Amino acid sequence: MIEKDLIIREAGEADCTQMLALIRELALYEEAPEEVTVSLEEFIDAGFGNKPVWWAYVAEYQGKIVGISLFYIRYSTWKGRRLYLEDIVVTEAMRGQGIGKKLFDTTVAYGKKHRLKGMVWQVLDWNKPAIEFYKKYKADFDEKWLNVSINF
Repeated sequence: MIEKDLIIREAGEADCTQMLALIRELALYEEAPEEVTVSLEEFIDAGFGNKPVWWAYVAEYQGKIVGISLFYIRYSTWKGRRLYLEDIVVTEAMRGQGIGKKLFDTTVAYGKKHRLKGMVWQVLDWNKPAIEFYKKYKADFDEKWLNVSINF
């Protein structure tokens, strides 16, 4: 049973190499490996530099990072401060063992502790396992809004 050896903790700078490897694994799963263009240096600076813009929890098992929850605070003019869950990923070999739930619950607890007004995130419409996971939390799926982005 992995539960007794699983540690959920705040990410540290030394975790960034393994975290980025998990992010690349997620991109491969989502059939977009070429989309991960962030360098390790930028990733470290954005999380642990002078002005961090993201925070994360890691799931560690037997000294290896097997899952992450990476998030930041966003501001909604309608709702106020909300947590934005950028990525939650568990390495494929460790899925189905409750690690994602532990990371998700820890992230929700962070939002509540910091008195945020809620949490938002995105999920691909074909990612049925993730959709079913989020439905267990009674998440609202909003099909009225379109994703929009621009690259600089």
